[in-house]
Amino acid sequence: MASIWEYANPVKFMRLTDRVLPVVALGAAVCMVAGLIWGFFLTPDDFRQGSTVKIIYLHVPAALIAINAWFVMLVASLVWFIRRHHVSALVAKAAAPVGAVMTLIALITGAIWGEPMWGTWWVWDPRLTSFLILFLFYLGYIALWEAIESPDTAADLTAVLCLVGSVFAVLSRYAVNFWNQGLHQGASVLRAGAVTGSDTEEKVSNVFAVPLFVCIAGFVLLFLALVLLRTRTEIRKRRTAALIARERLV
Repeated sequence: MASIWEYANPVKFMRLTDRVLPVVALGAAVCMVAGLIWGFFLTPDDFRQGSTVKIIYLHVPAALIAINAWFVMLVASLVWFIRRHHVSALVAKAAAPVGAVMTLIALITGAIWGEPMWGTWWVWDPRLTSFLILFLFYLGYIALWEAIESPDTAADLTAVLCLVGSVFAVLSRYAVNFWNQGLHQGASVLRAGAVTGSDTEEKVSNVFAVPLFVCIAGFVLLFLALVLLRTRTEIRKRRTAALIARERLV
């Protein structure tokens, strides 16, 4: 089996993604269309929350990607620190805008759900606050890449910022477990026994859970497709810049 590190070579990365990207994009489109139509139009209203419960088909997948996108950036940044592979730095750069958009979607959909459920659009709940801070870290990370001309220096500094921001990514995921006084409920779907009801807490009905899992699969594939596409774009931009610099020298 070929080593995974060989795909840090931009040429081999581009060849691999030429084949992988169309499949991933098609899978994302199928899962998202099927999941959202199923969730919004073919599931019943909840007996407590009414039709408001259907916001989970956007909110939960977006929040999941928002947190895990930062961890993808963290892993890619660590690879850059250790192996100095430029493709890994570009993957981290490519993932940031996607993660930022997903974080914004999660914040907005959470506010839409919170107004009728909590009676307010926003509260300084531990998870909501850490999520807002995570969004600001995304913006800072993107701005830092744009502010520094040297690609390697930008990769180094943004990697350090990514390490610091990982604290808030962890808090966003586990804030409900750390502070029990928050309004935001704990994990109700992505935990052991949540769907089957094998744990001691109230289970999530399969009527809502199954289309939600389809939506989550769609969002994961969409994230992967966008990161691959953006990474390919970054590689092309660097090639173009190198060619222009070479022509100027000639």
